[in-house]
Amino acid sequence: MYGLSFLIIFTLILDAGSIQKTWYTPKAKTSWQWQLNGTINTKYDVEIYDVDLFDTPKKTIHDLQKNGKKVICYLSAGSYENWREDADTFPDRLKGKKMDGWDELWLDIRDIKLQSIMKKRIKLAQYKGCDGIEVDNIDTYTNKSGFPLTAKEQLQYNRFLAREAHKRGLSIGLKNDLEQIKELVNDYDFAINEECHEYQECEKLLPFIEKDKAVLNAEYAQKYRNDLEATKVMCANSQRMGLSTLILSYDLDGSYRHSCD
Repeated sequence: MYGLSFLIIFTLILDAGSIQKTWYTPKAKTSWQWQLNGTINTKYDVEIYDVDLFDTPKKTIHDLQKNGKKVICYLSAGSYENWREDADTFPDRLKGKKMDGWDELWLDIRDIKLQSIMKKRIKLAQYKGCDGIEVDNIDTYTNKSGFPLTAKEQLQYNRFLAREAHKRGLSIGLKNDLEQIKELVNDYDFAINEECHEYQECEKLLPFIEKDKAVLNAEYAQKYRNDLEATKVMCANSQRMGLSTLILSYDLDGSYRHSCD
């Protein structure tokens, strides 16, 4: 009996040790490239590549890593995309209203079935060898989703995603969700944002910088392609705050790129 109890305790200790922090955490001012569509241009001299989880071949991920890159894999954790290979696993009860400007539906983040689906997606990221994940659309509670969601429920769901990623040795980035950064900065390893300069929201991301965690920001406004002075001012502000800002095409297809670094 004593021997069995000791074995159980020892096993628990091993399990606890196995989820100690062993994942990649990008530091502030880390260089990166973000391309979710088209054939990936692997030629950039950056630390991080952020690519689509489903569309990017395992070989491409491994080749990038062989060349010294870290690979973050994109997935939507808050919307239904009918073109994904696991689309038929989403029951109708999970699907809410259509997202503004996108052919996607908001999801009910309270449902345990959604958690099961997301666990499988995170396991896919682990199988493909991703160093981390970018989870998009995790601010459902602030949108007209068709579900009566609360900030507390969003926090619970977002922390669930972080726990599942970390269990599998994956880094995880907080995508937008600016209003909950202070509550989630300790759960997430870096932040990804779109157009914080354009919307004058960059200061809300500083809790990540204060912990020396990367803030990966993308700007799309045409003025940053056509107006050199506007670009200089924006990039100077970005560098002053410690952000990693890229000017990219809105489609994230690799057709345009300018780095403030």
